[in-house]
Amino acid sequence: MKITVIGLGKIGLPLATYLAQKNQVIGLDINDQTVNYVNSGREPFPGEKNLKELLQKVIITKNLVATTDSQKAIKSSDFILICVPLVVNTENKPDFKGIDSVVNDIGKYLQKGALVSFETTLPVGTTRNRFTKIIEKISKLKVGKDFYVVFSPERVLTGRIFEDLTKYPKLVGGVTEQCTIKGVTFYESVLDFEGVNKNKKGQNVWALENCETAEFAKIAETTYRDVNIGLSNEFALYAAKKGINYAEVIKSANSQPYSNLHAPGISVGGHCIPVYPHFYISDNSESQIVQAARSRNLSMPRIAIEKIKKTFPNIENLSIGIFGLSYRPNVKEYAYSGAQALRDLLLESSVKVFGFDPFYSENEIINLGFNFTTNYNDLDGIIIHTEHADYKFFDFQRLNNLKFIFDGRNQLTHLNDGKHKFSYISFTN
Repeated sequence: MKITVIGLGKIGLPLATYLAQKNQVIGLDINDQTVNYVNSGREPFPGEKNLKELLQKVIITKNLVATTDSQKAIKSSDFILICVPLVVNTENKPDFKGIDSVVNDIGKYLQKGALVSFETTLPVGTTRNRFTKIIEKISKLKVGKDFYVVFSPERVLTGRIFEDLTKYPKLVGGVTEQCTIKGVTFYESVLDFEGVNKNKKGQNVWALENCETAEFAKIAETTYRDVNIGLSNEFALYAAKKGINYAEVIKSANSQPYSNLHAPGISVGGHCIPVYPHFYISDNSESQIVQAARSRNLSMPRIAIEKIKKTFPNIENLSIGIFGLSYRPNVKEYAYSGAQALRDLLLESSVKVFGFDPFYSENEIINLGFNFTTNYNDLDGIIIHTEHADYKFFDFQRLNNLKFIFDGRNQLTHLNDGKHKFSYISFTN
């Protein structure tokens, strides 16, 4: 079985590496450096658990070969998986330029009988009405007869991809019924599941009604999290006005199985949650709840600065350090990180902004647009943006000039004991 995985990023490369343990896989990418790294058995990006060891193994066995040659990769494979990200533009509309180029190449070089699977999250209807039509037009082949197309979304988190690949059901929805059958058969043959939820037929690979159902399932599961966080952020602000401990509210409410309040926080970042709700919003002019949640979550960095100013009205010319630049804890991930918004808002108030993150080097932090210092005594204030484990037991007492800590993740509640010379400002108080 020959498989081509298009896009050797943080999703595509681990997937290609996993599949290459038992199959011949070609990894296709437009970046020469990425291809060279992969072919030499080196990770183009650090931090993915077990990737280094597994990548070296499949490179040695030649089960995985990376290339920038689209014609060679697509023509020689019976199964083509697309992991090229779809981003949004400055108006939060899907920007199809990059992935359209990939689809055009598939149309040029696709062989009869091949299966094309889109694992990239897409707006509902894109697989059928955009990509399949492009492939049919260029290739002169007929979907469901000469080739097969499915949407089968990735459902993994970076840092634990190999675990997640077989932890959740694999969703497959085809452009035609025959496409779905082909897709289900393929994924059943290449994924080894352990302990996942099976459907009513006892299957780990779920055949959904069509590609639109699969597209919407992916958008729904991601947007649910954004809406839940938005609701929790609103609840947290309300609790603060009423003098209520919101952490206790969450714990109490979630003791009943029908409640699943998420944790509030200073920002929502990442490749998925800030992006995919816009796929829904841009296609649904009647959206209210999702739009409101997105607006609430985008407002949180500004609300954080306003909370600080209530205690320290004149923050001009202060030096403030943002602790944690990643969008989520204990990983090196900066996509749509709220640290960017915090930095820009502080700069508007003439604050000197420093960045700190145990996963980034000094040069990387500077290149992200932050000042850097090794002397924490340069800091007048600290904003905890990411709850990295390193910060839980950080000795803030030794910072002689520190005036405040704003805890944007409620990670350091033990500092709220009145025994410190600096002010502790909780996100939820």
